[in-house]
Amino acid sequence: MKITLLGTGNPAPSLKRMGPGYLVEVAGDTIVLDHGPGSHHRLLETGRKAADVTHAFFTHLHYDHCVDFPRLLLTRWDHGAGKIPELKVYGPRPIKRMVERLIGPDGAFGPDLEARTTWDASLYVYRARGGQEPRLGPKPEVSEVAKGSVVEGKGWRMSAVEVPHAQPALTCLALRLDSAAGSLVYTGDTGPSRALENLAKGCDVLIHMCAYISGSVDNEATRIGTSGHLEAARTAAAAGARRLVASHIYDQFDRPGVRERVIAEMARVYQGEIVFGEDLMVLGPESAKPGVFK
Repeated sequence: MKITLLGTGNPAPSLKRMGPGYLVEVAGDTIVLDHGPGSHHRLLETGRKAADVTHAFFTHLHYDHCVDFPRLLLTRWDHGAGKIPELKVYGPRPIKRMVERLIGPDGAFGPDLEARTTWDASLYVYRARGGQEPRLGPKPEVSEVAKGSVVEGKGWRMSAVEVPHAQPALTCLALRLDSAAGSLVYTGDTGPSRALENLAKGCDVLIHMCAYISGSVDNEATRIGTSGHLEAARTAAAAGARRLVASHIYDQFDRPGVRERVIAEMARVYQGEIVFGEDLMVLGPESAKPGVFK
């Protein structure tokens, strides 16, 4: 299993940190977990293309976690030229409605898709890519998941629990991927959660939201629905995770001296390996010890 951090940032525009997005290559599949602003550009920087992606999972539908999804979906369809399977998409309600309003006949991209499937100049490009007419529009396989959902892949399994974030407006999930090559838990956006601790028990890699310096927030909703650096460390410790990867980083952590202090404080709570995420950072399995990440 190979994990690439595509975007480790937040809704604030940044040239250093793109919006949340992660690439997992496992058992012959190429999976994206969330696809926030700039994540698709980072995907291209890895050498992967939209047409390589087989599955897309979304933890919740805040725009900073899904705004690059239309680019992934449409580019994959366009350049796949009808020669690759439809994208498999998983996310909480109302993801089916979102997809329909993007690519349905009356959706935002409906006129574009009508042109690309009927205008001969577009069909000329489609034929040049090896496509055969009639050209059909994209029909991704969209499944809505909720707490307790399990998705079985070829050589991997994805499990979901609900975590506290922006309820009741949004359903927010954390995801766990298990395979023979190791286990990964991605929190999405979350506050402290017993369900998350249970989901992450003994995982190899825990990618955890790290949105603020703990103790610096005086808003109760923020404390319930998001996590600072010590909350992330406590979750990793309670779960017995082998490695903690801090992500969803805000610029306060990137100031000189702050990161070092924060990591030292986290290390007093959590004894495992701590990684401060950066865009395009790659995590892979150690060949001599299957299931343990280096």
